[in-house]
Amino acid sequence: MISTSTNCTNLSDADLLQRLIGTREARRLYRGSLGPLFTETCEGQLPPEQCVVARELVKRWLGEELQRESTFSQPAAVREYLQIHFAQREYESFVTLHLDAQNRLIAAEELFRGTLTQTSVYPREVVKSALKHNAAAAIFAHNHPSGIAEPSRADKLLTQALKQALALVDVKVLDHFIVAGASTLSFAERGLL
Repeated sequence: MISTSTNCTNLSDADLLQRLIGTREARRLYRGSLGPLFTETCEGQLPPEQCVVARELVKRWLGEELQRESTFSQPAAVREYLQIHFAQREYESFVTLHLDAQNRLIAAEELFRGTLTQTSVYPREVVKSALKHNAAAAIFAHNHPSGIAEPSRADKLLTQALKQALALVDVKVLDHFIVAGASTLSFAERGLL
């Protein structure tokens, strides 16, 4: 057990993992990266339950932060939330972060799931979801399992189509992120919105 006086920042990844799942499990599963331990599969099997729980707790904590604060007062929190959400996914998926009028998170919803290289996104379903959550604004995100966070021509066209569709119901599109492992690209920062 870690006492409240223990400074966890001084512990190595392996040491922290040992304290979370036990020495034997940590030695069996840890291969120099924590990523596979907190994803949907770990060496072809489900990761230890403690890792799944730890990942979900961190994701929920970041979600709480986004609900309390304007998303643009904490852009790093949005990136971290999305990186955890998409961590080591072997398929492409599309997520909408629904925001209130103060740009606080109402809900994060995975709307579409695809294959290794693509997913189909339907503007009608995105609009329905925004209306269901009574969103004032939205941030889109999808992952590139290839590990390259560059937008394709289809990504750019989709973003413009979604922006136009949501404008008809007075929902502002604030950004579209592409997450590729530890890399995250913002359409707004690139001037693509």
